[in-house]
Amino acid sequence: MNLLDKAIGVISPGAALKREEARRKLKILNTGYSRHGGSYAKKSLLAWISSGNDADADIVANIETLRNRSRDLYMGAPLATGALKTLRTNVVGSGLALNAQIDAKFLGMTDEKAKEWEEKTEREWRLWSENVNCDAERRQTFFQLQSLVLLSALMSGDVFVTMPVIPRKGCPYDLRIGLIEADRVCNPLNPVTTANVLGGIEVGQYGETVAYWVANRHPGAIPRTGQDMRIEWKRVLAFGTTTGRRNVLHIMADVERPAQRRGVPMLAPVIESLKQLSRYSEAELMAAVVSGMFTVFIKSNTPGSPLGSPFDPSAQVDRDPNAYELGNGAIVSLEDGEEIQTADPNRPNPNFDGFATAICRQIGAALEIPYELLVKNFTASYSASRASLLEAWKMFRMRREWLVGNFCQPVYEEWLTEAVLKGRIEAPGFFDDPAIRAAWCGADWYGDAQGQLDPLKEANAAKVRVDEGFSTREWRLLAATDTQQ
Repeated sequence: MNLLDKAIGVISPGAALKREEARRKLKILNTGYSRHGGSYAKKSLLAWISSGNDADADIVANIETLRNRSRDLYMGAPLATGALKTLRTNVVGSGLALNAQIDAKFLGMTDEKAKEWEEKTEREWRLWSENVNCDAERRQTFFQLQSLVLLSALMSGDVFVTMPVIPRKGCPYDLRIGLIEADRVCNPLNPVTTANVLGGIEVGQYGETVAYWVANRHPGAIPRTGQDMRIEWKRVLAFGTTTGRRNVLHIMADVERPAQRRGVPMLAPVIESLKQLSRYSEAELMAAVVSGMFTVFIKSNTPGSPLGSPFDPSAQVDRDPNAYELGNGAIVSLEDGEEIQTADPNRPNPNFDGFATAICRQIGAALEIPYELLVKNFTASYSASRASLLEAWKMFRMRREWLVGNFCQPVYEEWLTEAVLKGRIEAPGFFDDPAIRAAWCGADWYGDAQGQLDPLKEANAAKVRVDEGFSTREWRLLAATDTQQ
């Protein structure tokens, strides 16, 4: 502030403040993005007030609302249900199967011995994974658990997986998979004041996860007869203090920002659009139903009706005595002095389909699901439909790799550890060196293949690639099983 401004400030502080504000605005208007997206002077951006907060403030503070609304949309909005189920079906499908791929060269094994070991391991894995005993709740197989983990993470933002050791009669393995719904990991009512706990996750000095605070039941559970409904929290360490074993797998749908503790539901960016579209669809459906009803109203100056007894609303049980109802072929008589004025709702609305399609395209773009696949309506050309499927499978492959890396592979490594300890699988040096252990744990996971619009064209294209040396028959065979190769 110069001498003139200081003098004006003494005489008229308000005028001095306006001069300083105008000077700052002028400075802002003449620099970089302040002339464009960062402008506070343009009328189109003047009312756009936003603030910057850390990931915890932006996500954890709103996660409960986002989670509840996402689940509500899944239960009541067909488009939301279809989006999540489309993802689950294409990513998991009938289940991701194990294909053991050890590093035979590093382990000093011949190809024949390596193949024999892999076949035996896969056989033992199927013994455990294709049985409901692998589930702590004893309800689902490992393949079905994959589907539930994916759906829960997408719908709620994240899901937590525990791997307890529970011996059971007739089961050669004691490892079990336990799923914890996102709501149960939350802040305790009386947290340890020295711990950095938010959203039920305790972090350490470097932002690493130290422990999870897990409630013994869902906070919104309905009281049941004979059940203790008191909520108590247990602090579960993320890693074992002695072995470093992962006690909990925190599977987040999307990690959007550094230092993010909780996952965001997949539907979060389109919650408002989905809800408004659902309301609009319901209103149009009701208007079309009303428009399709044919009701006759009879006005007479004589008691009774030439067609029989008049409609008596008061005779309806639990009905509003002052209400008249439309119906298919209904006949309603009116009292003296009453008359009917009809209103034509003009339904079906010819503009509904075009408007709904435009909104669905925007929702599909946000969810990375092409419109044709989102609404299961393939009316475009072959090239356009194929381009949509190829674009969608980029996302499906990414989600599949995400599920494998966060759930399938860690569980397999825990199972293999138990199998080696019990002597059912031989793996020399497994506990001696992390590099040797990684070599034994190598695996690929394959699932249902991508669908084909024209199998003949796909087969001819594969033949050309093999003939020209761009690919091999072995690679094409694997790709036919799983497009993630």
